[in-house]
Amino acid sequence: MKLLMIEIIDRFAEKVLTGIGFSEGLIYPVKAVFFVLLIILLSWLANFIAKQGILVFLGKIIKRSPTHWDDVFFEKKVFSRMSHLAPVIIIFWFGPALMSEYPKLIDGIYLFTNVYIIIVVMMVLFAIINAVGTIYESYDISKSKPIKGFLQILKIFIAFLVAILVLAIIRGRSPLYYLTGLGAASAILLLIFKDTILNFVGGVQVTANNMVQIGDWIEMPKYGADGDVIEINLYTVVVQNWDRTITTIPTYALASDSFKNWRGMVQSGGRRIKRAINIDAKSIKICDEEMLRRFEEVYLLKDYISQKKAEIEQYNREHDFDEAVPVNGRRLTNLGTFRAYIKNYLANHPSIHKEMIIMVRQLAPSEKGIPLEVYAFTNDIGWVNYEGIQSDIFDHILSRISYFDLKVFQDPTEITVSIGYAGNLNQAGLDKK
Repeated sequence: MKLLMIEIIDRFAEKVLTGIGFSEGLIYPVKAVFFVLLIILLSWLANFIAKQGILVFLGKIIKRSPTHWDDVFFEKKVFSRMSHLAPVIIIFWFGPALMSEYPKLIDGIYLFTNVYIIIVVMMVLFAIINAVGTIYESYDISKSKPIKGFLQILKIFIAFLVAILVLAIIRGRSPLYYLTGLGAASAILLLIFKDTILNFVGGVQVTANNMVQIGDWIEMPKYGADGDVIEINLYTVVVQNWDRTITTIPTYALASDSFKNWRGMVQSGGRRIKRAINIDAKSIKICDEEMLRRFEEVYLLKDYISQKKAEIEQYNREHDFDEAVPVNGRRLTNLGTFRAYIKNYLANHPSIHKEMIIMVRQLAPSEKGIPLEVYAFTNDIGWVNYEGIQSDIFDHILSRISYFDLKVFQDPTEITVSIGYAGNLNQAGLDKK
C-alpha cells in the first residue's frame, strides 16, 4: 500500500513537472526538492495531529483521572514534548521510499533525524525530571531532603551525553572515541566545572547531614542572609530575608562556613528571652522590718518571705549572731527579694514555657551597675508575639522596681551635661547683668 502510494506520487510529480516544461535534467533535482517539501509537510501535519488531536484528547482523560501524578506530567509538558517524535515516524516511514533515487540526500536526512531524535529525547527526559521534582516537592520529606540539586546534576549529565552522541553522529565516529579523549582533558574539565563540583559535593553534605531544610530560618552574616530558606538547588541556597529581600548563598558555603540555624528553636516550641536590667549599686540595701512587712503583702512573695525569714532566724540563732549589728548573720536584701519576685512572676506568666529554664541571675558588676538578667523561654515563637511578650514582661519589671527601693542605672553623663548646660545659662545671665 505504501509503495503503491509513493509510486503514484512519483508519477504525478513527473507528469506535473513535464507538463510545466521542465527538461529531463531539471526534473531530477526539482523532484528531490518536491519530495523534501512533501516530507516536511507530512511531518508538520503529523505533529499538528499529535498536538491538537491526540494531546488534547489525552489531556481530557488525565483531568478526569483520580491520580495527581499524571496531571503533573501533563503540566510539565512531558507528553507535549513526546509529540515532537511524530514527524520522525513520518520520515522513517516515507523517507526511504520517496528518496530512494537520492541516496546521498536520504543519508543527510537520516543524519538530521537522528540528531533531532536525540535532542527530543533529551527534552522529554528533562520534562520527566521536572515532573519528578514537582511530585517530590509535594511530600513533606522534600523539606528535609531536597533533591533539586541532584536533579540538576542529572540534567547536566544527560546534556553532556547528548552532546557527545550528537558530535559522534555528525562526525561519524564512535562515542567512545570522544569519551576517551575527555580523559586527557580532565584537568581542563575540572577547572571549567569547579563550581559545579564544589556545589554538588556541598549539596550532598548539606542533604546527608540535614544541615538545612526548606523553611529553616538561618543567619549567615558573611552573605547578608537572615531569613527563611525558600530554595535549595545545585548552585545556590536561596534565602528570603526578613526585609523581603532575597540572598543567594553558594551551596558549598553551607558546608565550609559557619552559620546559625534556628530550626531547633522552632521545633522546641520555645523562644529565648535573654535581657538584663542594670541596677544602680547605690540603691541596694538590707531589708528592714518595715520593708519585710511590705513585701509580705505581695502575693508572689508571701511564701518566699515567710520561708526565708524562718530559715534566716534559725541560721542566725544556731550561730549565735548578734543581730543588733546589721552586718552579722544572714539578711534579706531588696535586690535578692526583687530577683525572687521576678522569678515567681515568670513562673506564673501564661506566656512563659514552664518546661524550659526559668532563671533570674546577677551578672558581673560593671561601671554601669549590676546587671539583673532574665533568662526564660516564651511558649509562642512567632516573632511579633514574642516581642510583645518580652516587652510586656519588662514593662512590668521596670514599673515594679521602685517598690523594692531600687533604681535603674542610667548614664550620669546625661545629668552632667544637663547641669553643665544649666550652669552655662546661669553664667550667661550673670554676664548680661
